[in-house]
Amino acid sequence: MLLLSQIINGLQLGSIYALVALGYSMVYGIIMLLNFAHGDIIMVGGYVAMLTIAAGVHPLLAVVLAILACMALGVVIDKVAYAPLRSSPRISLLITAIGVSFLLENLAQNIWGANARPFPNSAIIQGSALHIGDVQIGITAIVTIVVSVLSMVVLTFLVQKTKRGKAMRAVSEDMGTAQLMGINVNNTITFTFAVGSALAGIGSILYCCTYPQVSPTMGSMLGLKAFVAAVLGGIGSIPGAMIGGFAIGMAEVLVRAVGLSDWTDGVVFAILIVVLLFRPTGLMGRPMTEKV
Repeated sequence: MLLLSQIINGLQLGSIYALVALGYSMVYGIIMLLNFAHGDIIMVGGYVAMLTIAAGVHPLLAVVLAILACMALGVVIDKVAYAPLRSSPRISLLITAIGVSFLLENLAQNIWGANARPFPNSAIIQGSALHIGDVQIGITAIVTIVVSVLSMVVLTFLVQKTKRGKAMRAVSEDMGTAQLMGINVNNTITFTFAVGSALAGIGSILYCCTYPQVSPTMGSMLGLKAFVAAVLGGIGSIPGAMIGGFAIGMAEVLVRAVGLSDWTDGVVFAILIVVLLFRPTGLMGRPMTEKV
């Protein structure tokens, strides 16, 4: 029964990592950018939800507003910081992403202070726990797993079955050819940022409901671990991001279960090193070839 309880905890944490990793993978698949500001978009979503609920807004509306705020922020970051550098060397985009991350963290610290604030998770997710034998599964864990799986299903449908998704896949495959075929590349990239940031917003709410507090740096480690999940699964691959997220979540929970809580972060980044050494493309990634 203890094993079942740990599996549920691992799936809950892995679901959050998977949602955030999907945002990394989508942006990387389109413009080959590691958007290290992605974790800080999550932080902004947490603050928006907390502040709107505190102001008396209905919790469900607060969740929608937080997701919309994340989408808007992702699009603004793309337009202001990344779009002018489309034709610049890739390292310029990477440095810009790191700069945007620090900018958002310091702005949040100046506006809301450096101390963590409690998040009203009970206002968003309410209900009784599910009992399976002697194991009690919290309502937050159930909602997190279900919402994450549904989000992944909707995203997969969007990318594989819709016209917009076909445009995203075309731009990912060959941006120049896609443009010659009449696809508006800039709009497609903006749409990708919006979808990825919406997933970050959903992940933000689920993360804050699981760990009920918000702080200016809350997205840093979450974003880095989701990046590890994306690399493990194969960055640029949607199924890979899901598998990587669940794998990292299970690894963290199992490390804690055996009494090595202090080594949790070390094990996650050790996984990153091993993957880069022995399978740089990840579990479901494909080798990339440079055209000359």
